[in-house]
Amino acid sequence: MKILVVGSGGREHALCWKLKQSPNVSTLFCAPGNAGIEQVAQIVPLKSHEIDALLQFAKKERIDLTVVGPEQSLALGIVDVFEKNGMAIFGPNRSAAQLETSKVFAKDFMVRHGIPTARHGSFSANDEDQARHFIDGLALPVVVKADGLAAGKGVIICQSKPDAVKAVREMIDEKIFGAAGDRIVIEEFMTGEEASLLVITDGERSVSLAAAQDHKRIFDGDKGKNTGGMGAYAPAPLVDKPMLDRISKEIVHPTIEGMRSEGMPFRGCLYVGLMITSLGPRVVEFNCRFGDPEAQVVLPLIDGDLAEILYSAAIRRLNPDTVHQHAASAVCVVMASQGYPDDYDVGKKIYGLEKMLADDGVVAFHAGTRKSGDAIITSGGRVLGVTAIGYQHALEETVRSAYSAVDKITFDGAYFRRDIGQKGLQRTH
Repeated sequence: MKILVVGSGGREHALCWKLKQSPNVSTLFCAPGNAGIEQVAQIVPLKSHEIDALLQFAKKERIDLTVVGPEQSLALGIVDVFEKNGMAIFGPNRSAAQLETSKVFAKDFMVRHGIPTARHGSFSANDEDQARHFIDGLALPVVVKADGLAAGKGVIICQSKPDAVKAVREMIDEKIFGAAGDRIVIEEFMTGEEASLLVITDGERSVSLAAAQDHKRIFDGDKGKNTGGMGAYAPAPLVDKPMLDRISKEIVHPTIEGMRSEGMPFRGCLYVGLMITSLGPRVVEFNCRFGDPEAQVVLPLIDGDLAEILYSAAIRRLNPDTVHQHAASAVCVVMASQGYPDDYDVGKKIYGLEKMLADDGVVAFHAGTRKSGDAIITSGGRVLGVTAIGYQHALEETVRSAYSAVDKITFDGAYFRRDIGQKGLQRTH
């Protein structure tokens, strides 16, 4: 089987790393990849938004399966284009991807199908008076979200109602998130603990992978600004078997059946961002692809052939009974550039990566790196996802292994959180 992975981040490195282990994969390509992916796949110098060029490459190389990493490619309709040309591809088409690309669509969909989420209202230009009135009826804090894709930054949590009104004005009138803020969602703040569930589905059948917990805030103790994710661990003890059964019954199955019934069957990876509240699970958001950095801890725990699983979903023949998971834990600590998620410098030489090759059960997934001569240097805000996989260990030892590996890697201005996985440890002690 010849496989093409589209994307260039830590998620795509994790996908390539796991796919490379498949005995059925003869050739693995990645477009455009990064310095770490280059070690496990052949790099294709095409950007993830160059849909027509990617299609021509896939045709020329007779690719058996294309796996899409980033949401932007899905929003641009890469799946529609490939399927129209008879190419197998893993991911939802543009209509189904609206679960992520439009928060208004996702919220309205959840209301139609009785899927539990926060109380909310949607507004656009000329609706500011109605938005102000809606804000007045909510308890604090108030959450204001841009409707469209905003690189993970389109959410403002407001501690006062004047701040919420200001956020509405900044999104709609001042375009701080560009066209993504032409429409907005205002919603109540949900209290509880967050978790992420990645679900592989062929549009009818589905299988849930190990539940994970991401750490969005930049500083320890969930302080500071939101980021794309500073680390994750799985499985999350917060989502035990009874909770997973409830999430499947109240959220996952109604979502997949609802999309199918509305003529938009969702095929690919459905990311369910959850808040586990005192009343039960609630949807914070849907994404239409593998999470990042959740993929770095969830994919290694799959006990089986990822290529076969993704291919069967793409051709609508998924057999959930054949998907198994290791009784293990995984912890990913993101090493970021100083200043992230705001301004940061790139081009810093990374030292110590060669030490990971000798560490059994530890992988440094590259997120923002590139080669410069013989050196590997930083090229993004999130640089590495140092991941320990505890196939025979409890979470506490896996956390220790991850941080032991992090301490062997250095680059100028490297920053990382020291508390990844602590929420899980608190629940198991």
